[in-house]
Amino acid sequence: MKNLLYIAVLSISLWSCGGGGGDEPTPPPVVNTAPTVPTLTYPTNNLLCIDNVVNFQWNTSTDAEGGVITYQIEVSKNTQFSPLAHNVTSTTTSKSITLEKGIAYYWRVKATDSKSASSNYSTTFNFYTEGVGITNHLPFSPVLVSPALNSVQTASTVNLQWTANDVDTGDTLTYDVYFGTANPPITVVSTQQTTSFNASLSTSKTYYWKVVVKDGKGGQTIGQIWSFTTD
Repeated sequence: MKNLLYIAVLSISLWSCGGGGGDEPTPPPVVNTAPTVPTLTYPTNNLLCIDNVVNFQWNTSTDAEGGVITYQIEVSKNTQFSPLAHNVTSTTTSKSITLEKGIAYYWRVKATDSKSASSNYSTTFNFYTEGVGITNHLPFSPVLVSPALNSVQTASTVNLQWTANDVDTGDTLTYDVYFGTANPPITVVSTQQTTSFNASLSTSKTYYWKVVVKDGKGGQTIGQIWSFTTD
C-alpha cells in the first residue's frame, strides 16, 4: 500500500513539473523592417528654380513597426553625389537649404527608422538655380539608359543609350561619345551624336564610356564614366 501511495505522489509531482503542457510557446522576436522609399515632390525634375533658397519636399515614408522616421537629404553638383554640397537630416517631409546661384544640382532622399534600418535612396531629381544675368543654362548631366552599369555583354556589338535635359527647352542637344578600354576613356568615337551609339566589342574586355552633352550655345556638361565587361 505504501509503495502504491509513493508511486501516485511521484506521478503527480512529475506531471506538475512540466508534463502538463500548459506553458505558452515563446513568440518569435519581431523582425525590424526598413521604411518605404521616399517619393520626391519638389523641386521637380528638370526645374529652373528662380530662388536659390530651395524648400525641398517629399512624401512621407511608412514604417511597419511604427518607428520614428528620420530623412537624409543629399544635394550634389553631380550625379555621383561625391562630393556632397549638402547632407542634412529632417524629421519632417521638407527642408529649406540655401544653394549657390547658377548651378545645376542633383538631389535624393532616404528614410531611416529609430533602429537604424534605412530605405533605398529615392530616385534622383535635377534642377537649376537661376544665376544673376544668365541667359544660357548648362545642360544637366547625361543619364544612363543602357547597357546597365557593370553588366556583362555577350554580343559582338552594343547599343549605348542615354538621355539628357536642359531647362532651356529650345536648345538642341548634341553629344560627343568617348569609348574604349582605357579608364578614363580618351577616344572620341562620335561627335554631334543623338542619344545612342552602336559600338563593336571584343571578348574578355572591360569597356569605359562617357558622354559630353552640348547645347549649341557654348554650354557643355561632361557626364560620369560608365563601364561594362564582355564575356
